[in-house]
Amino acid sequence: MDETGYLDRIGRLVEPGERVLAHAKAEVGGGLTPPPPPDPVTPAATGRRTVGSVLLNVLLPLATWDRGDRLVDLIGWGIAGRGTPGSAASRLHRAVDPPRPDGRIRHTLLAVTDRRLLVCRTGPVKVLAGRDDDARALAETEVVWAVPRAEVASARVGWHRLNPKRLRLDFADGSWLAFTVPIAESGRPLRDIAAALSG
Repeated sequence: MDETGYLDRIGRLVEPGERVLAHAKAEVGGGLTPPPPPDPVTPAATGRRTVGSVLLNVLLPLATWDRGDRLVDLIGWGIAGRGTPGSAASRLHRAVDPPRPDGRIRHTLLAVTDRRLLVCRTGPVKVLAGRDDDARALAETEVVWAVPRAEVASARVGWHRLNPKRLRLDFADGSWLAFTVPIAESGRPLRDIAAALSG
């Protein structure tokens, strides 16, 4: 999809008088991420089956168990974020990667304005999408999370394992979350996000 289309759509989602300084399409980095915010409806699950979960993850990779998935992520990808349940990074990760009963793919867009950090999600996208599909996904783009710029303590792009294009967002509460782009794509949009948040 054309990056200008993203900028135009984000420009329609901001408040009157708010100016978009930078935007980037990115995904949460692979690896261990902060636990989700507490759910007031569901009691916390106990985790007695850690060893069994890890073994089942190895033997049955299509089956998922939370603790086993987290250990596999830690070993395979490292750490992509830290924070307590309910921290800024925890809430951001849940907003970007909510439970999806429909199983459809959506892109994540980061945007920095003169007031806030915005995180947007597109409508469902198809692997072999045509112009009409792209236009529909773009039209369904919405802001799923936003914080004032003062809540972002720092932003920087650097190396993580073999990927030189990983944006780390540190928040005022001490939590952090990383975003990446595929190796073949330019890291300039992520560097623009970091520069806009630092400036």
